[in-house]
Amino acid sequence: MTNTEIFDKLRDAVVNQNVAGTPELCKEALASGIPALDIITKGLSVGMKIVGDKFEAAEIFLPQIMMSGKAMSNAMEVLTPELEKNKKEGEEAGLAITFVAEGDIHDIGHRLVTTMLGANGFQIVDLGVDVLNENVVEEAAKHKGNKVLLVGSALMTTSMLGQKDLMDRLREEKLRDSVKCMFGGAPVSEKWIAEIGADATAENAAEAAKVALEVMK
Repeated sequence: MTNTEIFDKLRDAVVNQNVAGTPELCKEALASGIPALDIITKGLSVGMKIVGDKFEAAEIFLPQIMMSGKAMSNAMEVLTPELEKNKKEGEEAGLAITFVAEGDIHDIGHRLVTTMLGANGFQIVDLGVDVLNENVVEEAAKHKGNKVLLVGSALMTTSMLGQKDLMDRLREEKLRDSVKCMFGGAPVSEKWIAEIGADATAENAAEAAKVALEVMK
């Protein structure tokens, strides 16, 4: 089986909510010599992008996207140790405070980005889902003086709007200059990032890690 065929099978497993099958497919891919990062970016994440597009178009609904997320989570249980093996010893990119915006519990992308940031040398503080902006600001204040990156996720337009409020609060608390701010999720665009005065966004988890490293230089 070619690498392309393996990536297609991984993609389809996520799209078709193959919760039980994704871990074995990942093991087979690893045994074929495919790096864990490629399995994620060229297979699994492609599937999640399709799932996200279908959800936005109302072609699938919450139960389906949650099952696809479970398939992705099961795959990451196999792949995360492999990503950790490739993490350079002593590498320090900074502290990443990750969270899903208030009113939003969609944590598929959030968990994947958090994993990828950790594998790329970031120390992680994961605040979880449905996080109040005041809690994010409070956590940022604890680490003032360090290299801090806020990484927020929102799948819905309604929860995305809270990102502007968070930026305003950081300015009010005189914390904006001490942190970098990166937001992602289906409704987030470069235009929105510029409008609220944040630093960056990314289309997927692998790109998010690369962008995060660049932002923290």
